Amino acid sequence: MGIGFADVLYYAIHHQELRSIIQWKIWHQPVHERDEEKESIPLRLCFDLLDKTSRSFSTVIQELHPELLVPVALFYLTLRALDTIEDDMTIALEEKDPLLRNFHDIIEKEGWTYDGNGPEEKDRELLVKYDNVIEEFKKVKPAYRVIIKDITQKMGNGMADYASNAMHNSVGVNTVKDYDLYCHYVAGLVGEGVTRLFVDSGMANPALLERPELQESMGLFLQKTNIIRDVREDWDEKRIFYPKEIWSKHVDRFEDLFEKENEEAALNCSSEMVLNALAHADECLFYLAGLKEQSVFNFAAIPQTMAIATLALVFRNPGIFHGIVKIKKGDACRIMVESTQNLRMVCDVFKKYTRKIHKKNTPKDPNFLKISIACGKIEQFIESIFPSQNPQAIVQQQPVQVQPAQRMDTEQTKAMEEAKWDTFYSLIAVMGTLFLTSCLMLFVAYLMGARFDVALSELFKGRLTKPKPHEAREIMRKYDHGEL
Repeated sequence: MGIGFADVLYYAIHHQELRSIIQWKIWHQPVHERDEEKESIPLRLCFDLLDKTSRSFSTVIQELHPELLVPVALFYLTLRALDTIEDDMTIALEEKDPLLRNFHDIIEKEGWTYDGNGPEEKDRELLVKYDNVIEEFKKVKPAYRVIIKDITQKMGNGMADYASNAMHNSVGVNTVKDYDLYCHYVAGLVGEGVTRLFVDSGMANPALLERPELQESMGLFLQKTNIIRDVREDWDEKRIFYPKEIWSKHVDRFEDLFEKENEEAALNCSSEMVLNALAHADECLFYLAGLKEQSVFNFAAIPQTMAIATLALVFRNPGIFHGIVKIKKGDACRIMVESTQNLRMVCDVFKKYTRKIHKKNTPKDPNFLKISIACGKIEQFIESIFPSQNPQAIVQQQPVQVQPAQRMDTEQTKAMEEAKWDTFYSLIAVMGTLFLTSCLMLFVAYLMGARFDVALSELFKGRLTKPKPHEAREIMRKYDHGEL
């Protein structure tokens, strides 16, 4: 996709976003890189399908350690195929139910493909070419295959139960308990599966297997964030994932959330959904502390930091009831840069966006106090891991008697100086881009026969307006015959 003039103007003003994009695109060095030359043709096709089904997950998966690269990629494609069958409302229940319940056996059925999805199903190509996934799955280590099959069986049965639940199909999720169970089947099990893969490969602390609530929170935090953000898209497709136990407190009918006159009630409803999701945040950070290898840490951390940033964006944002709300590209790149360093940086990201949620919280919200407590709980947990005040450092600094105000002034001055130079360099980059574009346009115009000599001569004579057609012909006649 090319960069338009509007983009140039936008990034000229939002230079920090431009800086983040450049940092990620140019200076980000993957911990590991795929070696495509050593891959079979079916495996390359699998990665092509991965790119088409999820750009964001594809990027972090393809930077995983070679030991986990293919198993995790095939695990994702398997669950995505399962989800594609479950989501497609054009497939009759009589056909869908056995497909979901038996998919753990289908993934070893050589040559199996499926073309029963509706023509509008965006991921139907995955199932049409699924034989390539099966071929590569058979080459994976037996221990990894057992894990993938086990999770696929659990998820398939759970999806089939919900697909055959008449109440779920007509009114959506009923209670918060049902909501958590649904999220467990479609996302919590993913957390269990990748954790078992990480531990089996020796890249995560085995103690994570003894804390299933941590694995569960990793999946539920992502899934609940997506459900909150995609409420309008889901409603347009006649799907309701907000639990009735929550939305019925604010409106009589679910569709009332999308009416302008109910905006305040809709915002209170969405803030209660955010409150429900925030309950998993501290356990996600606890989980990340158990990952040993950098690429595995990046794979797990990036989606979580994106989730907390998304929650801050959608919190009390009426836009989610009218369309899709997404994180800006520059902000996303900055978050990814910060999330691929260490746990402390990730905690800083969580703290930053938790404070944004707290700042947007309003006493008019029925859950004002609960949301404030939830935000405080996250910050308290981060403080317990990385105290903002180091007692030893404070003792060492006491003889110097540096005043806090002086220290803050110094830090603020330094930050302002850095920001000034960042702005200067960004403006140079923008002006340079505009200059090169202008030169290229003038050069193309010259090649096409533009008479710059005539234009300049007429400007010097004081003609500032466009000449009439007969005047233009007279001017060109003079210049073409040398009558200067």
